[in-house]
Amino acid sequence: MRHSFTPVFFLSRLAMLALIAAGIAAPLAANAGEGGMSTGETKARASNCFACHAVDHKLVGPAYQAVADRYAGKGDATVAMLVKKIKMGGAGNWGDVPMTAHPELSDADLTDMVHWILSLHGQAAPASAATTGNAPTAQMHTYKTTDGKSVQTDVNVFTGPDQKQVTDAVFHGFEQYNSYCFRCHGGDAIGGEYAPDLRKSLAGGMTWQQFLSTAMAGRQDKGMPSWAGFFEEKDIRAIYDYIKARQLDLIAPGRPPSAQE
Repeated sequence: MRHSFTPVFFLSRLAMLALIAAGIAAPLAANAGEGGMSTGETKARASNCFACHAVDHKLVGPAYQAVADRYAGKGDATVAMLVKKIKMGGAGNWGDVPMTAHPELSDADLTDMVHWILSLHGQAAPASAATTGNAPTAQMHTYKTTDGKSVQTDVNVFTGPDQKQVTDAVFHGFEQYNSYCFRCHGGDAIGGEYAPDLRKSLAGGMTWQQFLSTAMAGRQDKGMPSWAGFFEEKDIRAIYDYIKARQLDLIAPGRPPSAQE
């Protein structure tokens, strides 16, 4: 004889299993961030940390993998030390460029972020990321200056050999520079009352890496703010490319010709 309650019994067991599964899944979901990222990585990407750091190569600060390798297996005291270091900022352990303080981040969030960084220990960097953090050797381009001289640069300034239009990156750099940088460095990258002519800085040997570090970290002693968290690396690179084009006299003052005309 079949019992009328049997289907209900099995449905109840299925419901119970579903509740148990949900109970197991809940803490797992709490430990995962957006898009499958860990909570620590999600919080790091939501902050301005990636303005100065990358996972596998040096930007302004060291690669997160390098940090993980240095502090691997050193225990909870190291986690606490790194949390304090990020919150307080400073320089010395990884070079002379100071790290911006982050007092706005809670100890709990920083702890999650540090645990994620340390979890990167032993992960191999891609072949394109050299141990120094430098990019592969860039392609050289030959252009004519505004007065007809031939120059070479690793910056891709124009979209074609006729030099009629600058690249989107150079035009973006023009827009960003003349929206923000001109206040101190002068319009059209000619130097200003409060800050130096950046064309001369590049001509004097300032590298892309130095330019990026200076822009992101700022120079408090000279009144220059940190742009980390406002600009991304690609924005600073575009500004650099624009200034390099001006320094080499490849584009004249004013709005450069572009596909956006």
